[in-house]
Amino acid sequence: MTSLTESASQVGAANVLSVGSPAPAIKVEHWLRGQPVREFEPGKVYILEFWATWCGPCIASMPNLVILQGKYRSNGVEVVGIAAREQASTADEARANLDAWLTKSLPNLNFAIAFDYAGEMNKLWMDPSLSVGIPTSFVVDRDGRIAFIGHPTQLDNALPKVLNGSWAMSHEAKALDAERINTGRRIKRELSQKRAIFGKLEPAMKRKDWPTALLAIEDALAAMPDEVTFRGLHVELLLHRIRDMRAGLPVLRQLIRDAIEKKSVVWMSVAIRQLFDPAKDYSDFPHAERFAMGKDLSEHILAANPPQGGEGAKFLSYGAVAQYYYETGKRDRAIELVEAALKWLDASPAPDRAKRDVVQRSLQALASYRSEKLTDEECCSAAQNTAPEKPEPRSPREAS
Repeated sequence: MTSLTESASQVGAANVLSVGSPAPAIKVEHWLRGQPVREFEPGKVYILEFWATWCGPCIASMPNLVILQGKYRSNGVEVVGIAAREQASTADEARANLDAWLTKSLPNLNFAIAFDYAGEMNKLWMDPSLSVGIPTSFVVDRDGRIAFIGHPTQLDNALPKVLNGSWAMSHEAKALDAERINTGRRIKRELSQKRAIFGKLEPAMKRKDWPTALLAIEDALAAMPDEVTFRGLHVELLLHRIRDMRAGLPVLRQLIRDAIEKKSVVWMSVAIRQLFDPAKDYSDFPHAERFAMGKDLSEHILAANPPQGGEGAKFLSYGAVAQYYYETGKRDRAIELVEAALKWLDASPAPDRAKRDVVQRSLQALASYRSEKLTDEECCSAAQNTAPEKPEPRSPREAS
């Protein structure tokens, strides 16, 4: 059996940036806050935090970074925020948006913020370390070597040990690094698989070649049976493109059972959007079963308590949940849910362009729900079929 020490050695031989590796250079375009860090000064410890204003967990981690900087500054610790994934049409726009966000949201910031629209820091740090998502923290020790790579929530435990010199060679550090690298490799493999699948799927969807698209999804599910994006697309194709109720309904029922069993708001959100999307035609659906499934999913979604930073899926599902309540005659509840979603969207860190379509749909729904009161006959009619015309197909990512 390979030991953790041997595993770390093999990792280093494979040129993966890991604990013990020399820290790469700092290469950024602009410094928006604090004193620029051009190189790592011997004897000091640096925390490099890769983050973005649209990333909920990144924003949630910021207050603790402020605390850590204040607590350990006298120990020679410097925190540096690396904004290398800001989303905007141009670098100037991204920089202006970032600067405005910092001014509004972190007026008492006590550490440096670097802006890198070109992505050089991702190439130097994130990619070689197999770090896929943000936020990701890197700790550089007093000798200019990587001491820690991971989620910022782990810094409270790791940083004091880095400072007293007990971390880098510890079993805990090696175990965490080995687990991180294995996870990174797995995720990168999955991303590569998904790119290949979408390479086949998207052209078929654009051509409205549903049989070819269905074959691509079935191949995808054979390789990745627990990937919710493909599970949702499977339902979308069978029920809303091919209109095969006999084949599609069992697939939808299983998706709902799995979503509720997992207690996953993401899965439940995918499922309910197949049942209560105003742009879809439900005239072929079994009426009673559709509403029974909608009731079950809506109640579970509203009762769910997602972890901090994971509220997005819950609020983004409110459009479909609201449609369920509207079609059952509970107009006030539908309006309340859409208003809650809009309030969350207004406060969320997602970039404006990512919010635009969701906000537009929410406002349209709100306007519709606030029209004159429906009669009982109209309620029943709306419940039977809310969209008599079949919609144009959306891209696979939107459909999921």
